[in-house]
Amino acid sequence: MKFFSRLFSGWMLLLIALAAAGGYYYYRSQQQPDPGAIYRTEAVDVADMAQTVSANGTLNPVTLVSVGTQVSGTVRKLYADFNQKVEKGQILLELDDALYAAQVRQSEAGIHNVQATLDLARANEARMQNLFDMEYVSRLELDQAIQARRSAEAQIAQAQAQLARDRANLNYTVIRSPVSGVVVARQVDIGQTVAASFQTPELFKIAQDLSKMQIHSNFAEADVGQIRVGQQATFSVDAYQDRKFKAVVEQVRLNPTIQSNVVTYDVVLAVDNPDLILLPGMTSYVSITVAEQKNALRIPNAALRYRPPQAETAGAKPSRRQDGPARKVYVLRGGKAVPVPVTLGITDNRHTAVLSGDLRAGELVIVGDNTPTDDKPSSGGPGMRMRMF
Repeated sequence: MKFFSRLFSGWMLLLIALAAAGGYYYYRSQQQPDPGAIYRTEAVDVADMAQTVSANGTLNPVTLVSVGTQVSGTVRKLYADFNQKVEKGQILLELDDALYAAQVRQSEAGIHNVQATLDLARANEARMQNLFDMEYVSRLELDQAIQARRSAEAQIAQAQAQLARDRANLNYTVIRSPVSGVVVARQVDIGQTVAASFQTPELFKIAQDLSKMQIHSNFAEADVGQIRVGQQATFSVDAYQDRKFKAVVEQVRLNPTIQSNVVTYDVVLAVDNPDLILLPGMTSYVSITVAEQKNALRIPNAALRYRPPQAETAGAKPSRRQDGPARKVYVLRGGKAVPVPVTLGITDNRHTAVLSGDLRAGELVIVGDNTPTDDKPSSGGPGMRMRMF
């Protein structure tokens, strides 16, 4: 009787243990997190895309003329100032012309002196010719008179050239605008002495037409191969941060700039400035559209960087590195991360176009993990030990 009682008690304990284990496993199965709580996902969608390359640049007038002086002197009068509109030939500045005016008068006096010498030489030549005809003087004496007349003519030509040079220098004391435009810089003041001994001093800078401007931007050699003349671009400036301006690629200059082994190229963009709100020297943040695609099936770039933590996910090992247009993304299907090979197109740095692959708009691609922090069960089982009494 005791034997059957012990046997019955053992079977009851075994049944209780099995029921407890079954209840635990049922509880664990009900506590499995939803796939949406494990993975961070974004939907595949369709939209127009544009791929751009970017760089910084500086706004400049199309034609910026530096006005200097060919003669030295002290500034006597100023007729133009900053931001003033000027016409071609308009007087901008006058230098003190006392020395140059005196030089002109000296040259004029020199011409009168040489002219008197020439008149005497011509009269003497005429007399010597008459005497030679009457055989009163020799041929040598006639030739000497002719030579004196020619020498006087050469001297007067030289004096006239000197007078022309002195008059030109006198005219150079009046500085005129070579073009019509706007004065963007004035480098001198009244009373200042300018010296033109070795190089032309800069007096004014005149922008010929501020309604047409240019951006000179430095693009990296990795981007310049995609840039073509005529491509559309947009840019912004710090003065109008909430506004986008339009530009067009006008020139890709061949001369490289190398700094710290970094090679860049000057890309010139044409800009319309009808309102004259863009000013010379403004820093511009340029984006050039190098490729466009309408109604592109696109995925977020984060999906291209995602790799599941376990190599056996969906039965395939993720590669460590994938280069080129053929890539792999993971799609949430049936609660699992399923790898899908895709061929990629253009990118706008946030999304990338998909040219081919088993993807449809609306599907969820995985962009990251949201792994729950529950304690993992040990490899020895559910953590319960049965004890037989």
